Amino acid sequence: MPIKIPDTLPARQVLEGEHVFVMDESRALIQDIRPLKILVLNLMPLKIATETHLLRVLSNSPLQVEVEFLMTRSHIPRNTPREHLVSFYKTFDEVKEKKYDGMIITGAPVEKLDFEQVTYWEELCEIMDWSYQQVTNTFHICWGAQAGLYHHYGLPKYELKEKLFGIFPHVVKNRQEPLMRGFDDIFYAPHSRYTEVRTEDIEKIGNLMLLSDSSMAGAYIVMSADRRQIFVTGHSEYDSLTLKEEYDRDVNKGLSIKVPFNYFPDNDPSRKPVSVWRSHANLLYSNWLNYYVYQQTPFVLEN
Repeated sequence: MPIKIPDTLPARQVLEGEHVFVMDESRALIQDIRPLKILVLNLMPLKIATETHLLRVLSNSPLQVEVEFLMTRSHIPRNTPREHLVSFYKTFDEVKEKKYDGMIITGAPVEKLDFEQVTYWEELCEIMDWSYQQVTNTFHICWGAQAGLYHHYGLPKYELKEKLFGIFPHVVKNRQEPLMRGFDDIFYAPHSRYTEVRTEDIEKIGNLMLLSDSSMAGAYIVMSADRRQIFVTGHSEYDSLTLKEEYDRDVNKGLSIKVPFNYFPDNDPSRKPVSVWRSHANLLYSNWLNYYVYQQTPFVLEN
């Protein structure tokens, strides 16, 4: 798929180096095709890295996708240059009158806080409510999934005894859903979190469906019964070195952190990790774009 992004976005050079079909704005203007409009609320601190991760997995489809990035107005990011934010990000006031085919709400490193203690919680709730009116389908990631399940369905999160960190095996619980089409009987995905939502709480909510879980990592993919909301508790979008970077960061800070599970060959952090989840990640996002965004969205968006 050609993925349409601003000509000067830093992710463009990385993706082109990987032979991802990136279409600049000038070329897109001469194509008589309406791209899917996807809004990404990026709550991660390293926003440029997250942009690259998400654009990479959104590129594995024959559909043309146009991505816009959104940041909160109530919290100013400290780890991304202001010039980058000014050039490539919008605030909610700038987009709230628009409609989008799809939306992604990322994770955030605030999971040990109660939801209401997060500085931008009220704004996030406003955006999540707005998304149900103005967006065809919303895809929530990690803490974003926990926040969405809490806000929309009242599901609590629970603090784990230690960080869930590594690459874990998962199984499909519902093969009838197109989101899981083509998945192997056992597939892998990264997790990096200190909290969880519990399967027994999900199963009490009649408007939620558990599509995938793990005996080690718990609930993984959850969907609303109307298929308008998807909640993924892991980070399938991570590239092969992201967990290593997180591990090295925590070690350098002197934090007590275990080596990521099932990640380094022979559990040796000096060795290069091997990606075993890339095909699953591509399939997850291409299924989402095709079956829950492209197949469901109106052809003409009202702005």
